[in-house]
Amino acid sequence: MEDNKEKLAGKTVLVVGTGVSGVAAANLLAQVGADLILLEGNTQVTPEQVAAKFTEKISYDLILGELPEQMLQRIDLAVLSPGVPTDAPFVVKMQEAGIPIWGEIELAYVCGKGKVLAITGTNGKTTTTALTGEIMKAHQKSVYVVGNIGMPYTEYAAQMQDDTVTVAEISSFQLETVHRFHPTVSAILNITPDHLNRHHTMECYAETKARIAMNQDEKDLCVLNYEDERLQELAKQMAAKICWFSSQRELEEGIFLRNETIVYKEAGEEVELCNIHDLQLLGTHNYENVMAAAAIAHGAGVSWSTIRQVVTTFRAVPHRIEFVREVGGIKYYNDSKGTNPDAAIKAVEAMVTPTIVIGGGYDKDSTYEEWIASFGDKVKGLVLLGQTKDKIEQAALKAGFTAVTKVETLEEAVKEATAQAKEGYAVLLSPACASWGMFKNFEQRGDLFKEYVNNL
Repeated sequence: MEDNKEKLAGKTVLVVGTGVSGVAAANLLAQVGADLILLEGNTQVTPEQVAAKFTEKISYDLILGELPEQMLQRIDLAVLSPGVPTDAPFVVKMQEAGIPIWGEIELAYVCGKGKVLAITGTNGKTTTTALTGEIMKAHQKSVYVVGNIGMPYTEYAAQMQDDTVTVAEISSFQLETVHRFHPTVSAILNITPDHLNRHHTMECYAETKARIAMNQDEKDLCVLNYEDERLQELAKQMAAKICWFSSQRELEEGIFLRNETIVYKEAGEEVELCNIHDLQLLGTHNYENVMAAAAIAHGAGVSWSTIRQVVTTFRAVPHRIEFVREVGGIKYYNDSKGTNPDAAIKAVEAMVTPTIVIGGGYDKDSTYEEWIASFGDKVKGLVLLGQTKDKIEQAALKAGFTAVTKVETLEEAVKEATAQAKEGYAVLLSPACASWGMFKNFEQRGDLFKEYVNNL
């Protein structure tokens, strides 16, 4: 990829956004010798605040607010932070002016080296990426785990070598702006409604997810969920070899659950990976994450014995059905990463005792009926906060679920859920909504939940 990187030297590149991702992109571009313009839409930010975000001093021109029309002549390339919609008017203007629009993933790929294993999906990405990263680290020396998992890909691209493996968690927002991005192994774990305020239709959302495999050929591998009808359709257009996984049925080829054992089958040969009771992870969705990670790692040349050793010792990632503590016979679980109804359904399904659920947050145009329907007899109370609390309450009451309480703060929610819970119950923070508005991100929301639980 060296030739592409050389082409960036001396080019004028506009980096949109000065958050973590924008700063990492700017640093990488400075390293490869590009001339930088930074665009920060928030006019409350001062030039000093932007400068303070850079640990190394780099030179750039800074624009606060709107992009002036006359700047379009100067720009050779624009790099967008994932939070910037590709249909924003100023982005459309740049496209009309013939300026290539890249995202952080494309930039890092062009400047990086080695093999890429890329994972996307509505839910399970972080667990699968973290697990795949651990398996790869047990297999070889130079491994980077990057992307939506919280480590900007661009921050590590310059350090990568030919023998590096990069395991990347890629969001739909990041896939909107890939062009040459070409993973050796890709995976789409599932596609359920999410971010429809950005993608507008499920078709557009699904097609955006499928971009992860668009440059793959028959030498590459794409790991897909057999139980997802949309993926069955998308697979027909893919050039890569497909490895299916399923938690619901035995497959002729692929990786699946037989009774309580995870089995891999290829060309009539079978390998038993492990029993689900040997895993530290709870719930069917996590068995799917293990199957996907195992298939990805096997596709990248890792032995079954190494895969087995890592998957049976791997623990849940923070904020994903993370056990916090037990107080007075009540178990507390932090699922702050359950930022959409489908993820929150999986968390409810993973609970094995009567449960009080804490939910609500920022409105991403989701619907909550299916989440409420998943409660069955298991969920004994629902404590709601945030922008969506009234919308969720209406959905609950309509479904005949009346044990709903509304509160103003997360601390209140923890106290209220504790008051409702009895010995032997679980209290589950699984909001089914994004954290924005009340919190900086889902990590902050989860950390505060843990703090309030530890203060009980």
